[in-house]
Amino acid sequence: MRRPVLTGIAAAAVLAATAGPAVAGTAPPDPAPGGPQRPYEPDVDGPRNLDTLSVTATKGAGRSVTIAFDRHSRTASGQVPAAARRFVFLFDRSVRFNPQAFPTCAHETIEEKGAGACPPGSRIGGGRATYLDGSRYEVQAFNTRVGRLPGVLVVIPAAGVILEQTFEPVSAPYRGDYRWALDEILPPTPTPPQDRLGTSRFELSFGATTVRGGRTVGFAETTARPGTRLRFGLWSEFVTGQVVLPTSGTRLS
Repeated sequence: MRRPVLTGIAAAAVLAATAGPAVAGTAPPDPAPGGPQRPYEPDVDGPRNLDTLSVTATKGAGRSVTIAFDRHSRTASGQVPAAARRFVFLFDRSVRFNPQAFPTCAHETIEEKGAGACPPGSRIGGGRATYLDGSRYEVQAFNTRVGRLPGVLVVIPAAGVILEQTFEPVSAPYRGDYRWALDEILPPTPTPPQDRLGTSRFELSFGATTVRGGRTVGFAETTARPGTRLRFGLWSEFVTGQVVLPTSGTRLS
């Protein structure tokens, strides 16, 4: 957001991110309600997550941009953070995506043969997952399709984790600041929700480029000029029912 005054939704996000568990009437609304639905699970008791977000946006060739999310999560009690149900990555209104310009890798390919079997050029980003005990795991991101929808596969090879993200236009309350969302569902597992481990830090960037017709095409692109302040967010829902929306304003470098 380029205005110095917070919009209503941004102000609500700040309050929700700092006030703890969601309370009726205060939780930020779902930015991508029209996407795939997560199977229902009842809320469980657990710690209150205190999340912060920082994002960098670095301009590349042409209109390409590398966008790097860095989420930190802790609890007031020092416990392991509650595990997530969903993450919805929110991108500044100036940001567009070009998944059609990149090869895709299927969920089944990675599941059966590993990420190394994905087509060249289908990897469009990556990062790292860090847990409270200090263990760290490489994260890889691949262009894909989830049913008929364009999306991203977030893969943690060492943990055998493959998560699906789908591109969704943001819902009405968010359109003043954002245009596109990547909606990530963490499906239920046999492990009881209260025993699933949440990350203390999660880093994920999108920034691949390719050449089409002699022009550099970015997986992510922006119409903004260097120095423009961009806004990003990370709507997050946890197994406790808590919902937070930390946001980050950053200048395009």
